[in-house]
Order: sequence, then C-alpha cells, then structure tokens
Amino acid sequence: MAKKGKKYLEALKLIDRTKAYGINEAVELVKKTATASFDETVDAAFRLGVDPKKADQQIRGAMVLPHGTGKTQKVLVFAKGEKAREAEAAGADYVGEQDLINKINQGWFDFDVVVATPDMMAEVGKLGRVLGPKGLMPNPKTGTVTFEVEKAVKEIKAGKIEYRVDKSGNIHVPIGKVSFDNQKLVENFEALVETLIKAKPQSSKGTYMRNAAISSTMGPGIRVDVSGYVRK
Repeated sequence: MAKKGKKYLEALKLIDRTKAYGINEAVELVKKTATASFDETVDAAFRLGVDPKKADQQIRGAMVLPHGTGKTQKVLVFAKGEKAREAEAAGADYVGEQDLINKINQGWFDFDVVVATPDMMAEVGKLGRVLGPKGLMPNPKTGTVTFEVEKAVKEIKAGKIEYRVDKSGNIHVPIGKVSFDNQKLVENFEALVETLIKAKPQSSKGTYMRNAAISSTMGPGIRVDVSGYVRK
C-alpha cells in the first residue's frame, strides 16, 4: 500500500470516517481537506445495488451538470459535409473523416470526447481497439453517436459528463472544482443523484444507492448521506 503524505493524514483528522455527512457539510469538508497547490477536481463516487453482469442493470448514460465541471473538454467530431460544418460552427476542436482516423491509428489522442454521426460509425468502429480501452468510443447511450452534432458539441462544452457502472457496481464522476462556490457543487451533486435515481433498473432489488462519497483529487473521501434523496 502506498504511504500517505503528511497533508493527507492531517486532512483525514478533520473527517469522522464513521459518519455520513449532509451534502452541504461534506462540500465544506472537501474544501478544507483540499491542500494541493492546484485547483483540484471534486469527484463523486456511488456504490449501487445493481448487478452489472445483467444486461438490464448496466447503468450508463450522460447528463449536463447545472454548473459544468470546470474543465473545458476537447471535442473531436467524425462527420462529413454539412454535419462537419455544423460541428465546426458549434465549437468542435477537431472535425474530420479518414484523416483523423489515420492520425489516431498513429497514436494521436489530444482530445477528451469523441462524437460521430451514424453514417461515420462503420469506419469509426474500426478504432474500437484503441478508443474502447480509453473510454473514448462514441456510443448512442451517451449521445455521442448522433446527427445532432451541434447539440452534442455544445452540451459537452457546457459540462456534459458520462457515467457508467463498473463491474463492482460503482460509478465515479467529476462534479466540479474546489474553486466552485459551495452551492454550485451541492447543486451539481444533487442533479447527479437525481439522474442516477431515475436510472434505477426495475429489476434492481434491495437498497439501490448503498453508499456515496465525494473527494478532491488529492484529498480523502467524505461519505455523504443520500437517504433523503431516495424514496425507496
């Protein structure tokens, strides 16, 4: 196990590890325990009562946080003709066809999100082996395979995030920066919780939202009480 630094251990003393805090208090603690010299990202993590091995319980989707993530995403769009011009006008960082496919095959990955029009997927699909492991493959479930490229690019630039349950039933996503106003972080967190609750599979039994926590990039995790958000 990696040895924890002095700042981390000092921050840990501010937290009661046996307690689940209200989101307002948790956000205050995140800021107190963020001691890095840069503007740390605030992440939210959830343990859900789902079985990802079952197809109908593989929770995956995307949403636009009310106040964004604080990070400007570099967007690459695979499109041609009018849709390519639409993507450029919407603010996409890179727009192209085979030229970009070739570039990626040569090891170029200077982008954060990939959008593709459906008519480009036959070619883009060939990049699955290189884009898939990096979580960059366009997918209809997250709105990144679409002819509505203007909407897709603008939403991503505005702070759209993707969420996907892992094999252990966990979801881990950014909800902002330490420099955000407390209320903005609270509202981003609550919007995410609401989205995940709506995504609950009908076949999921027992407690759905089992645990939740927030943390800064270099800080310790702080458990959050989400019982007030969950009607069941």
